[in-house]
Amino acid sequence: MSAERLWEIDRPLPPQVQIGVNINMLDIDRRSDGTLDAPFVFTVGYTPAIAQISIKGKAKISGDAEDTKKILEEHDAKKSPPVQLVQAVSNAAMADAILISRSLNVPPPLPPIPQPQTAQTSKPDTRYTA
Repeated sequence: MSAERLWEIDRPLPPQVQIGVNINMLDIDRRSDGTLDAPFVFTVGYTPAIAQISIKGKAKISGDAEDTKKILEEHDAKKSPPVQLVQAVSNAAMADAILISRSLNVPPPLPPIPQPQTAQTSKPDTRYTA
């Protein structure tokens, strides 16, 4: 893990900050015990450049021999990694990135919370004329 605050601590943060999150699954390798290793890099970038967070690691994939064989074959065929794998890595790395962002005193890399849509009922227009 590496993280760096690029914005001076005594300078207020800008009112608008864009946060970009990227996850790269680098490879999938078979281990001697039948499991698979999937190295990854999870990065968080801010615009303007107030901080950057980088988390590198390896996901360990275990399961039935047929399942791991299928994952490895799909990887060798240059297909995307399984959604479950990407989601598991993303969830774990996101939790770490949120804690790190708190230590750096920068906004956490959370997706925006959608505002609830209120159903607008059409009221009849009341008009008074004289």
